[in-house]
Amino acid sequence: MSRVHLSVAKLFKAFFKAVEVRGESMSPNYNDGDWLLFRVLPAKSKANELIGKVVLIQRQSEFGTDFFQVKRVTQVSDRSNKTEIWVEGDNKGESTDSRNWGAVDSSEVIGKLILRYRRATKK
Repeated sequence: MSRVHLSVAKLFKAFFKAVEVRGESMSPNYNDGDWLLFRVLPAKSKANELIGKVVLIQRQSEFGTDFFQVKRVTQVSDRSNKTEIWVEGDNKGESTDSRNWGAVDSSEVIGKLILRYRRATKK
């Protein structure tokens, strides 16, 4: 691969994150197997502009490893100089979200959905 291709790939990864939906927490809008493209948010992005938007959240598991969640922002609040974001899955019955673990810190919201680029096929 040429240097140009490597540079373009690095640049793409700096501004975008692609993830595959796993589970039914965002159905019927986004289903298991769908691929979503997120624009990486700048550190100083305005959280209030995310209300109603689908975002990518990077959290740490109890084992210290990072994992991603796709959720919709429903509320934003500022408490003690800290922005907290309430997120929920579109499928309330199948979603683990802020109703289970509380609000997420704004630093955990790393991307905003811009495109679903492959829809899961029915088997």
